[in-house]
Amino acid sequence: MNIRIGILGYGNLGRGVECAVRQNPDMELKAVFTRRDPQNVEILTDSARVISVSEIKEWKDRIDVLILCGGSATDLPKQTPEYAEMFHVVDSFDTHARIPEHFASVDASARAAGKVAVISAGWDPGMFSLNRMYASAILPEGKDYTFWGRGVSQGHSDAIRRVPGVKDGKQYTIPVESALEAVRNGENPELTARQKHIRECYVVLEDGADAAKVEEEIRTMPDYFSDYDTTVHFISQEELKRDHSGIPHGGFVLRSGVTGWEKEHGHLIEYRLKLDSNPEFTSSILTAYARAAYRLALEGQSGCKTVFDIAPAYLSPRSGEELRKTML
Repeated sequence: MNIRIGILGYGNLGRGVECAVRQNPDMELKAVFTRRDPQNVEILTDSARVISVSEIKEWKDRIDVLILCGGSATDLPKQTPEYAEMFHVVDSFDTHARIPEHFASVDASARAAGKVAVISAGWDPGMFSLNRMYASAILPEGKDYTFWGRGVSQGHSDAIRRVPGVKDGKQYTIPVESALEAVRNGENPELTARQKHIRECYVVLEDGADAAKVEEEIRTMPDYFSDYDTTVHFISQEELKRDHSGIPHGGFVLRSGVTGWEKEHGHLIEYRLKLDSNPEFTSSILTAYARAAYRLALEGQSGCKTVFDIAPAYLSPRSGEELRKTML
């Protein structure tokens, strides 16, 4: 039987999940739930339905896993614990500083309902988190370094668009090249957030908005911009569409460590992502973890999980026997 998938939210991430489900033959998209008028939402999957989110409770027994495609700033802190009371769920919550409280909130809801909830299943947090953990376990004497970009951050762009007076906007995260090279050279530098990344924002203002006030609110936003050198550019909607329509991203996770009795041998582990489409790649991760959530639920598990809690084999459509034969 195919895993029945529901999508909540049909923006860039939701459309990416729809495409990812199509590439997984053990899955079937049943419904897209939207806060918009369903008549105004066109999806690509002929066999799936577009449903108002107000009717989502009626689908409790018709969806195996609900993939949440809202933003981390305001949507997921409310949506994930709420819908974990009805469905097995997966989200890509990416506000690192607030993951512990998000986990606690979702875990309480999921355990009470006997559901499995997977949070923060993107590429950072997510795939980068796994690589940091593996590398630090292998090289306990060492330092971790994470660099993002150059690319568009969905979470930070969403946070910009929530600022009063902002009509639209994109945010680029840019690594400081001198810091990245220092790590690769084995210098093991001590780096602050500000020394590792630059944040560059392109903002379209609402008519009559106070540009200085908007810029100040963006630059001082905690968890997003206050700890970085942030530049805000005000441009027209036409310029944003012309010059910033893509959603590329990527980055690096590195660990520099030593081994040997006298710590005489140095090692560098580097994991890199180069992504044409940030949301489509994130969507593919969410879809793989939807499979994991479904399998964990079949085993009778419940509660909140992160990528650290889920064995890699749960992500693959292949059997354990096939994985051992072809990939081990």
